[in-house]
Amino acid sequence: MPTLTRAITHIPIRLDAANVGKLAQLDALAEAYKALCQQYVTAFCTDVEPDKYADAWLDSALSARWQRVVIQHAAGVAQSWRTNRNRAHQAYLDELAEQQEQTDPQHSVPPWREWQTPTLKQTVIQANANVVILEPSEDSTFDYWLRVSTLDKRQPIRIPVRLAAYHRRVLTGCTPNTSMTLTRKPSGWWLTLTVNESLAAATTVESPVVGVDVGITNFLTTSTGKRYGTFHGKLARRHQQDREKRRRKARLRACLKKKGVTRLPSLTNQRLARHVRQEINLAVNQFYADHLDHQIAYEDLDVRTMRFKARRANAYLYASNLAHLPRQLAWGAKKRGQTIHAGWAAYSSQECSRCHFVSRANRPEQQTFCCQACGFQLNADENAAINHQARFHDRDMRACRSKEAVKALLDARHVAWLQSPDSRSLSARREPAFGCESISGQSGVGHHSGSRRRKHPPRAS
Repeated sequence: MPTLTRAITHIPIRLDAANVGKLAQLDALAEAYKALCQQYVTAFCTDVEPDKYADAWLDSALSARWQRVVIQHAAGVAQSWRTNRNRAHQAYLDELAEQQEQTDPQHSVPPWREWQTPTLKQTVIQANANVVILEPSEDSTFDYWLRVSTLDKRQPIRIPVRLAAYHRRVLTGCTPNTSMTLTRKPSGWWLTLTVNESLAAATTVESPVVGVDVGITNFLTTSTGKRYGTFHGKLARRHQQDREKRRRKARLRACLKKKGVTRLPSLTNQRLARHVRQEINLAVNQFYADHLDHQIAYEDLDVRTMRFKARRANAYLYASNLAHLPRQLAWGAKKRGQTIHAGWAAYSSQECSRCHFVSRANRPEQQTFCCQACGFQLNADENAAINHQARFHDRDMRACRSKEAVKALLDARHVAWLQSPDSRSLSARREPAFGCESISGQSGVGHHSGSRRRKHPPRAS
């Protein structure tokens, strides 16, 4: 039976005037923890491979147990940074290779800029039972006591924890896990607990599969043609207002900076981002309400590498919070017990779902898909969702380890389709014009020009 780890957040740790000493000890511990964690993060990102079981080699006032916790925390941060950096660099190399194959001088790839190592800005302690223990309270008005090891050997502190009604309701019948997170914010310290829940599987291997494509015009588009949520309309107007407000703040920041003001107004707008996430969550919930017994196929989308030529389009992409969609899809399926699989995103929007031909020319417009080989026409997002659905049980596609391997597999399938009876039944089918230049880039099988389409020659009977 699958299990789900659920986080219980926003548990305040309120220390009144009588606990000033405990607060000072906790703050001193946090400063030493953050400083040592930053050193290990830098080392794991630049010098050595991340290893959460590595022996401590840096001097610190923390105990050996605390240093072990710090190393595990830093190794997780560094491993995530290395993975994202390698994916971004590989995407850059792919784009550079495509640019070198083309002859368009206007489209140039900017030089690679090496990533900066992560800098820990917020004080976060990821602790376990070796250093922090949550003890139930039996004879007080508090719900728990948090036993924290400090910098002083064998002198732990006990911090009272009082839960809200929501927290008590969630923890009813559950035992908190031994791992927990302490976060230092301007408003004080906050505690995050986790609990494990057993879930009943809602789908089987024989359940139907629905493909999902994520986008900006429609947050979710299924292989059956349904659409959920959009960034247009209300959110687009709010985004435009936010851009105008940021321009005014930018001019104000420039004036204040010339006058020597150090505390400048922020350009970020958390309210707009919160509204976008709420609309995305609503669209995802509506999608799952309509597909309770389906397996889900979606794309492993890497938004960090997505760029447009126009600055306005990039601002639109950033405001749409597109990276939140795959994460919310995966979380929604996990907590409902449904099977979900993230497949290759490579060429899913350029591949024809009928003949598997791949070309940029298949997308004459953003929302239109028109295959230059067989003439198949469909909404671009729906065509991509059908491709995701087909890739759910595709073992050959899962075996691909690079974008080039995916392209070679699709090219071979297109050639096989040309030789199949299905291709002969299409009288208006277009044949790949081998050697011709595409209007939007080159294709591995053949190059199709939108202005020089050729009919397939008559076959000998």
